[in-house]
Amino acid sequence: MNCIIIDDDKLSIKIIEEFVGRTEGLNLTGSFSSAVEAFNALTQTGAEKVDLIFLDIEMPEMSGIEFLDSLDIIPQVIIYSSQEKYALESYEYDVTDYLLKPVQFGRFIKAVNRARERFERKEKPVKESTEIFIKNNGSLVRIKYDDILWIEALENYVVLNTFNEKYTIHFTMKAIADKMPSDKFMRIHRSFIVNFSKIKVIEDNSVVIKTDSGTKVIPIGKSYRDKLMNDINLISK
Repeated sequence: MNCIIIDDDKLSIKIIEEFVGRTEGLNLTGSFSSAVEAFNALTQTGAEKVDLIFLDIEMPEMSGIEFLDSLDIIPQVIIYSSQEKYALESYEYDVTDYLLKPVQFGRFIKAVNRARERFERKEKPVKESTEIFIKNNGSLVRIKYDDILWIEALENYVVLNTFNEKYTIHFTMKAIADKMPSDKFMRIHRSFIVNFSKIKVIEDNSVVIKTDSGTKVIPIGKSYRDKLMNDINLISK
């Protein structure tokens, strides 16, 4: 797995570099002393070329959380920090593991093995899924993709709207967008993801989705309109 390290502490970088060098299957492609430096590098090379990021949280200019929020594609992330308080927030980004400093090699290996398992599952061809499970009041609820009409941001939560129910889960829009199949769902606004097959009408600045009680009008963000129009099968005079 190609990996990078992002940390403003030189000693911590050296420790993680040493751990990476002792671990089979890891290929260190860069170490960065700031999240800004890493963001600029990934903008040029592409985040998709990185399989795993070792990321500190508390950094000047741009924190680790702000760095994750700036990425369109989020590779696997192992966060390591001297503070426990960021753990809950970090898992909103589907991080692979959260380690406390000083990081011990045994704990490091355990986190890498978890990342390796996820990487190998991703690389193996799997049968296309038609559903997703979400946590709801302590239970796991199975929802078919075809039943989801749209997904809407609600502060630190997202709401999955189906024909009959609404499900509110603690997730970010970027994280839920990564979870949903791109051939079925499209983000058309900073606060909205729609099921492409449920779009009834596309107007100048909105889409209309059919619901059980009528229709729902959802705005199209300016930065998303071109992609939407490029992806539809358009026949015009």
